[in-house]
Amino acid sequence: MTAAFMDLVDVTIVNIAIPSMERDLGASFGAIQWITAGYALAFAAGLITGGRLGDIYGRKRLFLIGITGFTIASALCGFAVNPEMLVGSRLLQGAMAAMMVPQVLAIIHVTFPAEERGKVFGMFGAIVGLGAVSGPLLGALLTQWDLLGLAWRPIFLINLPVGIAGVLLGRRFITESRAPKALKLDLVGVVLVTTALLMLIYPLTRGRELGWPLWGHLCMAASLVVLTGFVAYERRKTRKDGSPLVELSLFKVKSFAAGIAVQLTFGVALGIFFLVWTLYMQIGLGWSPLRAGLTGVPFSIAVSVAAGLSVQKLVPRFGRAVLQAGALTMITGLLLYIWEAGRYGLEIHSWQMALPLTVMGLGMGLIVAPLTDAVLSGVPREHSGSASGLINTTQQMGNALGLGLVSVVFFGVVDERLAAGGPGGQGGPGAAFADGFQHALWWVVAVLAVIFAVMFALPARARERAEGAEAAEAAS
Repeated sequence: MTAAFMDLVDVTIVNIAIPSMERDLGASFGAIQWITAGYALAFAAGLITGGRLGDIYGRKRLFLIGITGFTIASALCGFAVNPEMLVGSRLLQGAMAAMMVPQVLAIIHVTFPAEERGKVFGMFGAIVGLGAVSGPLLGALLTQWDLLGLAWRPIFLINLPVGIAGVLLGRRFITESRAPKALKLDLVGVVLVTTALLMLIYPLTRGRELGWPLWGHLCMAASLVVLTGFVAYERRKTRKDGSPLVELSLFKVKSFAAGIAVQLTFGVALGIFFLVWTLYMQIGLGWSPLRAGLTGVPFSIAVSVAAGLSVQKLVPRFGRAVLQAGALTMITGLLLYIWEAGRYGLEIHSWQMALPLTVMGLGMGLIVAPLTDAVLSGVPREHSGSASGLINTTQQMGNALGLGLVSVVFFGVVDERLAAGGPGGQGGPGAAFADGFQHALWWVVAVLAVIFAVMFALPARARERAEGAEAAEAAS
């Protein structure tokens, strides 16, 4: 839980400090996208491998390697002297998180019996909420306080004491576990899946700055060919020695396949929203990091409350309908936000954002915690590491895709407004950023509508957990 908290805080804490980094390092908007997308990409590319390495060499061992590396990478981020060093350190940080994070869900999955897992995932949901609350607030306070003249740097350096505590706690309390069947590392699979992700995300993120060159479109199209080759190779690897990087048989489990699709699209929605929201408040509206961080408190509290309730009380009773209600609730909050941003323009206040953000937070909380449990409910224990890696990979892939799409759905509109001299001529860059924000939110609404539809493929109720809970009640 300590490691999960640190990872979640690190993702949310960075967004709030992005404008400060841009000013301090003289970074371009492309570099700013890479500070966030680079982490997500390295994280996504390494997660499947990290889960498989845990299955082979021991989940405790990989957890400790990952959390140690994550702490060192955080120090490098904190002492970065230029945008290039910061992006490189973020890539390393993402790679180390990929070693650490899959072990969290895998250790939960193999340590607790099915009837107890719901309670643990409820705690996990509360940690998600706490991370969501703490990240923006910590980022805002640390940036605003400018401790020792370090500006934004303490947002990374704060990971050092937490990371050290995680290493000490992990060494003492985590029990080692491995896959019962001897597996091998699939290096060719690692190269193929990483190449496919890079070919898709890099041109998407850099395209706007480079004028959308032909090679970028060709590269993105070719990524699908490489991904197809990866799937074909994994099938062959399964037949040959039974140690593929991705256990394709998992996709025969309906709950897993549907849940993975939801994770991917949900990641896209979150990737777009959080970066655009930060840029809108701090650059568009000219708010301080602290004001922007405090504005997000209702959202974070709502996520925390709803995440705990959804797993403990609502999902056991209503099943899949809870997740679908979450998607519709998030859409309602977004529509409210779009309306308010259009009505109040650059004069909008933090308190006016509280209602749409609270509604959005409640919706997100109804999705994040029970979704993980639903995806893992039908997964065999021996593949828990691989499955956990895939769950996180698909969300981070979606997140990186969403961050890349910011170039199209947000900056494309901002550039157009500023070039036209229309709204930008009256309100300056702020009006252009406000228009870009509203446009981007419509995209998020569309993505959430897709998520709602895909959720019909999830099982109405997670059978394994339901049966386990009934058995526990009968035994007591």
